[in-house]
Amino acid sequence: MNKTVCLLFILSFRIPFLQAQNANDSLLYILESEMQRQWDELQKAKQPPYFLSVRVTDNQGFRLRGSLGSLVDESKDRSRVMSTSVRIGDYAFDDSHPLDDENGFFPMDDIDGYRGAQYLPLDNHPLAIKLRMWQQTQSAYRAALASYQALQNATIKEESKKVPDFSKEEPSVFIDQPLPPINELFQVEVWKARVKTLSASFLKLKGVIDGDVSIHVDLDRKYYLSTEGTRIVQNRTSAYLTISASIRAEDGDVLPLHISYYSTTPDLLPAEDVIRKDIDILMNKLTLLSTAPVAEPYTGPAILHARAAGVFFHEIFGHRVEGQRLKSNFDGQTFKDKVNELVLPKTLNVVFDPTLENFKDQRLNGFYRYDDEGVKARKVTVVENGVLKTFLMSRTPIENFLHSNGHGRAEAGANVVTRQSNLIIENKKVVEMSGLRKLLITECKKQNKKYGYLFMDVVGGFTNTGRVMPNAFNVFPTEVYRIYVDGRPDELVRGVDLIGTPLAMFAEIQAADDKSEVFTGFCGAESGSVPVTAISPSLFVKRIETQKKMVTQVENTILEKPVDNH
Repeated sequence: MNKTVCLLFILSFRIPFLQAQNANDSLLYILESEMQRQWDELQKAKQPPYFLSVRVTDNQGFRLRGSLGSLVDESKDRSRVMSTSVRIGDYAFDDSHPLDDENGFFPMDDIDGYRGAQYLPLDNHPLAIKLRMWQQTQSAYRAALASYQALQNATIKEESKKVPDFSKEEPSVFIDQPLPPINELFQVEVWKARVKTLSASFLKLKGVIDGDVSIHVDLDRKYYLSTEGTRIVQNRTSAYLTISASIRAEDGDVLPLHISYYSTTPDLLPAEDVIRKDIDILMNKLTLLSTAPVAEPYTGPAILHARAAGVFFHEIFGHRVEGQRLKSNFDGQTFKDKVNELVLPKTLNVVFDPTLENFKDQRLNGFYRYDDEGVKARKVTVVENGVLKTFLMSRTPIENFLHSNGHGRAEAGANVVTRQSNLIIENKKVVEMSGLRKLLITECKKQNKKYGYLFMDVVGGFTNTGRVMPNAFNVFPTEVYRIYVDGRPDELVRGVDLIGTPLAMFAEIQAADDKSEVFTGFCGAESGSVPVTAISPSLFVKRIETQKKMVTQVENTILEKPVDNH
């Protein structure tokens, strides 16, 4: 059987070779030829592997940061990070199988998620690259063999063998054209002047502590090759413009606000006059925040504005439908036994669609063609009419879900696990914002509350899905208003964290509007930081819980702020 499988793999291995030559990519040629050599050699071993893959991210990056009118950081980066996967056994049972006392999510000897990552030479010197590959594959093989032998000597419950350890997927071939040098896409001198000029706007803000404008441009060429015949070479270009400033409140607390923009290239970012207007709005909000009252802990009705709702869903829902987590006995497994059950209001669908490139003319950070296991990206409807239908899947199967749906993802060098992509909340029963406010006020009266909350914007959040710590979430709002029952104007408040437990919060979602907005961000988890997007309408929630935010207490100034005497 091993000889037959090996022959089939070798035959499929040869298929994409002409495409590699046509793509004029010498690195791909080197990776292919060395992987073939290693595969042939490893088949002579007493315990040969049944699978081998190589993943490389070739990155060109440029960073500029201006602060209060000056350029304070300029850096240009170039790196090639490689990781290798070697599997021993077969698809049904291999070295990745968890021991009964392990967590089943990632190997215990790989707790940081980066076993075997290696930097490759930046020039395409064949021998230098092959030597690094040779070193890494040997290490990966030894580790896999040790794990497999330990499993052979361990008592494994038969129940855990019912689900394969690795899914069989159709091989794919896709090769992008080579990327240009970063200086052809990024006008460095133009952007140096721009970040200085834009950041100088904050000098006129009374009580300002810092005012930064930064741009990060990255060109990634990502390679994935496997002995199953998959050859993926895909490009990802990104430009992130981030504006951040903080001000000191009257009580000494430091209050930060942020604006961020994302596109695939710098020339597609907003025009400078648009950014200036947004900076003016941000400074005005900071001024108002500096005198805003500190909110008390609260439980009661709230409206989550679209961007806040997107982060809310990413944290409390998205991580709990990442299927690979459900293999772990240490995970809370919130939805494991709820397939085909109602988990959200019947008016809501939850979709993850990495194939979606744009939404309302805005580029989406969670777009990709193939995931980091070489599986073609696809749209996945996880919740339909409030009913849970499926999970996000990598090539690590779980019970009743034996195949990947293109959501195996990882940062360069990290090991792949199931991760989110473009999260989209679809609402079938629209209530306009004015209607959401009426619902809020009506519910406040029922609960005998003087006010409800409007969460306009957030900076991020985190969640715990395990069993050891409480299965809870924390979202970090930056712009929060009280909506009063008696009709007085909305009041900006500060010092609010949105907290809770997931199942309790899902039950409280009552209505949504039709004006979806995009939240662009990065999600950090077991396989590192990956780009994601959350698209959601605003939501009315019958009951939320808040706590006081940790105060960044800073003493009031002793010296007067310097002024420009010129």
